[in-house]
Amino acid sequence: MNPESDLRNIWQNAVGEGFRSTTQSIALSSGATYGFAAFGGREAHHLALTGVTYGHMLGEVCGECWYRGNWELRLELFTGAQFSPTTEWLVGLTPHLRYNFATGARWVPFLDAGVGVTATGIGPPDLSGTFEFNLQPCVGVQYFIKDHVAITVEARYMHWSCARLSDPNLGLNGVTGMLGITRFF
Repeated sequence: MNPESDLRNIWQNAVGEGFRSTTQSIALSSGATYGFAAFGGREAHHLALTGVTYGHMLGEVCGECWYRGNWELRLELFTGAQFSPTTEWLVGLTPHLRYNFATGARWVPFLDAGVGVTATGIGPPDLSGTFEFNLQPCVGVQYFIKDHVAITVEARYMHWSCARLSDPNLGLNGVTGMLGITRFF
């Protein structure tokens, strides 16, 4: 079979050399947040999270040298629970912009950032109510166990607040570790 006619071929050339512009992905990930009282927040909020994400490459490989790669637009739906200092729920939707580095190997590192919305039962003293915004800068790596399947490990800084729409607006902050599996097509 001709590789050019194989619709399942996600790579520009070989594994790790950059994605084709038509490549999409579905990911499932889980992890935990180690919360800390900082930037005005009064309590450390520890969370367990799981999420599903859809991604689509925004174009061909760009850049040169060490920074060659692809831009990817991703939409993450996540849910979870706070387990300390109290037990509460949360659910959110966050669009992300990710840059996947073209390494020429099965290890594909990335940088990622997202801004979205969250509904939560977590309240005072750090959050004001059900509606909050979330900010998520992230760094991670994907290891391709097959040409179309990757194990993903990432670390995120996460911040929730209502952007001063109501009081209190101290915010919830934490570092999140996520482990997932991603299927590219």
